[in-house]
Order: sequence, then structure tokens, then C-alpha cells
Amino acid sequence: MKKLLSGNEAFAYGAYLAGVQVAAAYPGTPSTEIVKTCAEYDSIYAEWSPNEKVSLDVAIGAAYAGRRALCAMKHVGMNVAADSLFYASYTGLKGGLVIINADDPGMHSSQNEQDNRNYAKFAKVPMLEPSDSEEAKSYVRIALELSEEFDTPVVIRTTTRLSHSRTLVEMDESNRVIPDPEIPAYEQNIPKFVMVPANAQRRHPVVEERLQKIAAQAENVEINKIEPGDDEIGIITSGVIYQYAREVFPTATILKLGMVWPLPKQLILDFAKKVKKLVIIEELDPFIEEYVRLLGLDCVGKEVYPNMGEFSPSLVREVSYKAGLVAEAPVEVSKASIELPNRPPMLCPGCGHRGLFYALKRLNAVVFGDIGCYTLGAAPPLAAMHTTGCMGAGFGVVHGVNKVGVKDRTVAIIGDSTFFHSGIHPMINVLYNKGVSTLIITDNRITAMTGHQDNPGTGKTLLGEPTERIDIEAVVRGLGAQRVEVVNPYEFDNVMKVLKECIESGEPSVVIARYPCVLNVRENTRYLLLILKHVRTVGPVSKSAVRLLSKPKIMWPLITFSAMAADFAPKFVRPMPSKNLGSNRKGVG
Repeated sequence: MKKLLSGNEAFAYGAYLAGVQVAAAYPGTPSTEIVKTCAEYDSIYAEWSPNEKVSLDVAIGAAYAGRRALCAMKHVGMNVAADSLFYASYTGLKGGLVIINADDPGMHSSQNEQDNRNYAKFAKVPMLEPSDSEEAKSYVRIALELSEEFDTPVVIRTTTRLSHSRTLVEMDESNRVIPDPEIPAYEQNIPKFVMVPANAQRRHPVVEERLQKIAAQAENVEINKIEPGDDEIGIITSGVIYQYAREVFPTATILKLGMVWPLPKQLILDFAKKVKKLVIIEELDPFIEEYVRLLGLDCVGKEVYPNMGEFSPSLVREVSYKAGLVAEAPVEVSKASIELPNRPPMLCPGCGHRGLFYALKRLNAVVFGDIGCYTLGAAPPLAAMHTTGCMGAGFGVVHGVNKVGVKDRTVAIIGDSTFFHSGIHPMINVLYNKGVSTLIITDNRITAMTGHQDNPGTGKTLLGEPTERIDIEAVVRGLGAQRVEVVNPYEFDNVMKVLKECIESGEPSVVIARYPCVLNVRENTRYLLLILKHVRTVGPVSKSAVRLLSKPKIMWPLITFSAMAADFAPKFVRPMPSKNLGSNRKGVG
């Protein structure tokens, strides 16, 4: 039986078939659905970790214990996890470890478009790159077998287009690896796993020898294959770009690389001899091209094809036509006769961030931020955020601005999930180094931007289990903050008053703006039920009104914009502990 699966769903299904027991990640588009889908399989323990480094350490730990593990992250998450990737390359493992890295050419949901094939080269670990969902499924097992054979982490590179496109996948469980139910005993090996300098010095030659062995195997692996055609043009490509190259050059000879590091030296040399012109088609950096040129081969590459942005079949065809590589001109796409207005992203109607940013604009504050829904506070008409870097950047940046004596009203802003991800350390820095910054945490009780994932502040795990809800206010006070204010962003006058006092206080201050995301039905249901309880106590309510109020999916979008939400909820509603909402996990076999 075949089924349409996205690349991310196929990665998760492949993990299930390959016997992965632990999967960890921090949500990040375009990788989020991988571990989210892993959580649906009973045989896989899956978790949202506070950040990518922690998630990779968790997966490394499972592999140290001899079990198969998976970690997934978007491309910038690899920057956060790099320390762990590099030490794991040196220590090696005991079980298999696959790291699925999702690059974002075109920056659909990212602040840059780095090419993480370079990380595989830097860390001296193999990297695979599938081109469709079927390969996404099968490459997980290949990666884990490679990991166990050569005692190394293995990275699989995907991109936004592969992760979110759907192609047919064979749903065959006949060769499924069943995890051993016996609890493993941890085997100690200090020289291998303790990376003090003396041990690391002994491990480095092991890493180099390992890479040479993998490179030798790359010459013959099935996922590196030549598709014969005419000898006029030979194309070397990989990943989803293979699909575009095959469409634009239907008769060309193609070397499709499933393993993009280490690259197969002799296979490339032999391939080049078979064709008159060698063409390298790849998104972002000239990663394969540079290697090919180092082999002394002449080729067509980035002098023709862009080194930025996302490719498409039409782009590859247009560029190839202009370079004289294909005779067929691109088909002109007709444009609609009606010009639609531009609709840029914006804060949702009723979002609590709107009132907060309006207050900051009224106060003429310079706002330093980072990545989250609240980044949209930089968009018109608010235009009330003035820097956005990586996650957690705002708290550090505002401290530096204040230390050079800038007299403007300055604040930094961060979300609740981002605070747990990378905001605690820069807050410590402000408090420890006698900063005077006002630090704002927008606590909407969810990781909203990537699709409403749970985080340490929601009281529920990825598996649907109730857990400790980490109290942001308690964390902040525990770090040593003396001035901590909790406000409801819908109480505008109070928000203005608190922000003004904190900014002008001349001391470090923390403002927690707390109200659930208006799109988070689960959290808002609790608020709505308490509002209903209060309404029943303050006056007569018709039966039809009670029935309407009892339907949160219908009522919440309405109540968000009403005076009821602003007037009743802040006064009578307090955060409630999460309840177990049940699990949707499934055992497929």
C-alpha cells in the first residue's frame, strides 16, 4: 500500500520502521512535524526540549546507552547545537544517531539561509540528502546503519520544499526493526566518552580514519547513482534539486548524490569522463562545485545558477536557457488581470501582543527583539520593534546599548518559549553585570509561531502527559530580579503605567505580559469556563447564551474581541494547571 506523506511525516515513519526509541527536538519550521509525528508511535519516546542543543544531547544520551535515536532541527538550530555535534563526532556512540537538519532556502520562515552541508564537513560526519518522501523514509534507516557501522552521528539534510511536499511512500512494515524491550545497562568507557584533552587527542585520528573509510564506501553506495542519458551534458546534483534537474534536462546523464559528504572522488572523476560538459546544480553554496573544481575538473556552476534563494523547475529552466544549456525556452506564466493587494504577515486580530506594542509605541521606546510571533510588532502600523536577530538576542543587545549610555527609552522583548530556549542566560548577564534594562516576556502559554507546541511553561509534554509547569515569574525571581511585574496586555492603562515606571526606574526590571494566545483553544477553554462561571454569578443569563458560551471553539474568537474578555477574564481568571487531555499515540503493528 502506498500513501501520500510529507517529507517530515516520512522521516518520522522511517524512524518508526528503523527502531528509533528516542526522538527529541525544539520546534522550528520547516522541521517541526518530524518529532511531532514521531510522538504518534507508541514505540518512540518523543519530547520537545527547551532548545536544540538540549535535544541533541538527549538523543546522544540514548545512543550512548546503545539505542537508536533521532534529533531534528531547522538550519539555525544547528548553530545552537553545534557544540554537541562536534563532541559527539569525537566520542562516537554505541547505538545509532541520526540528526535531521532542515535548511530553508528562500528564508520562508528564517532570518538567514545558511547551507548546513558545511556543518557535516566541519564536524567530519557523513550527510545524506533525500529527494522525495520515499527516500526520506528509507534514508533514516540507511543513516542509522551507517551510524552504527562507523560509530558516528549521521546528518540528513532536508529543505523546506522536501519537508512540506507530499509524494507517495510505500507503507510496508515487513522489515520493521522492533526495539529490544530489555532495559540496557550503561557501559562505561572513559577514554572514549570523556573528552579531556588527552582523550580528545587520541580520538581525533580515529575521526579522520573513520571519514576516509566512509569516503571509500561512498564510491559504491546505492544512494549515489548514475542515471544514463546522452553524453552532451552531465549533471551532478542532490536532494530535491534532482527533481528539477530531471524535469529540465530529461535526456541528460545525471549523477544523483544521496550522500553529499564525504563526496565520492573516483565516482565523480569517472562520471566526468563520460560527458562533454559537466554541470553542477545545487541550491545555496557551491558545496559540490568547489569539491569538483578541487579535483581539477571544469564545470558549469554558480556562474550560472544563483547562490541564494530557493530554486524551482521554472527558475532552473530559465537560467539554463539563458546559459545555452537547454534549447527550449521557459513557458511564460500568465498573470491575473486583477492586482490583489499585498497581504504581509501581521499579528492576529485580538492578539495580546498588539496592546503591548501599542503601549511601547506610545512611550516612544526603542525595542530590541528576536524571533517569535511578537516579531510582527515591527510591521506597520505598529512598527514598534527595532531589531530582530536570533532567538534570545534582544536581552543581550539592549544591555550593550545601555552600557554605552544611550539615553532613549529602551526595552527588550522575548516570548515564553524563547525565554526557556535562550533568554535565561542573557537575563542573568543583565542582572549580574549591573544592567538597567527593562526586559519584557510575552507569556502566551504556548510556542505559538511554529504551530502551538507545548513548552516548559504549558504544563503538558509532547506525549500529552501532565507535567510540572515551569513558573516564569519564579524563575526570574530565582535569578535575582528584584523588580518583577506581571501584567495583562489587555489592560492597556495598567500596561502603560507599569512600563513607564520600569523604564524610568534606573534599575533592571522584568515585565511579564501574560495572556493565552487567542488561537490556543485548549488554554483559552479554561479561561472561558471561568468567565462563564462568573457570568452565571453576576446576573441572569438566558439558556441559549449559556449554551453558546459552553462551546469554546465557537465562542472564543468572539469573546476575544468583546469587553467580556477584557473586563472579566483579567479579574477573575488565574492560570490553571494543565490536565491530561489524553494521548493520540498509536502503535502501527
